[in-house]
Amino acid sequence: MQPASLPPVPSPRRGPRRFGVTVVLTLAVAAAGTAGTLVSARAAIDRVPRVEGVAEFLSPSDGTVENFLLVGSDSRAGSDPNSPDFGGIGSENDVSGPARSDTMMVLRRDKVTGDASLLSIPRDLWVDIPGRGDQRINAAYNDGPAVLVQTVQSALGIPVHHYVEIDFFGFKDLVDAIGGVEMCFWEPVRDTHTGLYVPEGGCYQFDGVQALQYARSRYFETYRDGEWHVDGTADIGRTRRQREFVNLALNTALERVKADPFLAGDLLDSGGSAVRIDDELDVLAAASSLRTAVGAGLVSYALPVYGDTIEGNAVLLLGDGAESLLAYFAGDAPAPPPQQ
Repeated sequence: MQPASLPPVPSPRRGPRRFGVTVVLTLAVAAAGTAGTLVSARAAIDRVPRVEGVAEFLSPSDGTVENFLLVGSDSRAGSDPNSPDFGGIGSENDVSGPARSDTMMVLRRDKVTGDASLLSIPRDLWVDIPGRGDQRINAAYNDGPAVLVQTVQSALGIPVHHYVEIDFFGFKDLVDAIGGVEMCFWEPVRDTHTGLYVPEGGCYQFDGVQALQYARSRYFETYRDGEWHVDGTADIGRTRRQREFVNLALNTALERVKADPFLAGDLLDSGGSAVRIDDELDVLAAASSLRTAVGAGLVSYALPVYGDTIEGNAVLLLGDGAESLLAYFAGDAPAPPPQQ
């Protein structure tokens, strides 16, 4: 059943059968460890690159909601042809321009209750981009983070208070720094485009390479009844799996830092070079406020969308229920029921 061209996977571990991409908040959550680690954490945070030109477009943080725009960049800068996942990532020549936004999420924190929620924004969502007109929202990043922030705020009505970005290689380093993330599956799964392959159902400790293969999967397949079945949901299914992985990875980081407080510094050192944040973000303060919410589990939402073709482009448009969900993330409406 295992194609010879696919890489081996780690030995399965026993554990509960549960499904569960680290995003940069792993750094923030881990940084808010014990008092003994704060000095080294602050030094590591001071070395994290800041994104210039974004702060002036961020919304003022004077309401009851604080939103973080989390962006995963598909930059191939520095890719190694000898890396086991080079075939699934590629080189700088495989993307047009310096980079594209591969993943977009909004992390919402309620300043009153302390609760936190996560919203995925499909990269094929058709929106009005300032200065560009109607295009997929992924195209906004081509003009820089500031344009992406403006687009999210104007097209979706969600205020953005902070901007955080990580690239492929920082993602892998973060997962490896926390010792991997346990992933559980009911049946064999694969994606021949990214190199993901799980030979049988069970629980596996995914390292950074395997986590990235899973997080980037748009052609996800499961093996049952003697044949492979394509998931068929493309970017929608991918964003759902990413939200699940975020929850698992953040809680893994919390547990590991509790067991070894000095791991927080290692996390910041390993991932800090691949992370960029806005000039206004106080990482330790944000981490401190998010720890309780992350420990309780983030409530995850997906934008209601439907497929359409516009000017020859296969795109996604906002569907029924999107207005109330966007109003919640804007701080203007109560929380919708949790999605299944």
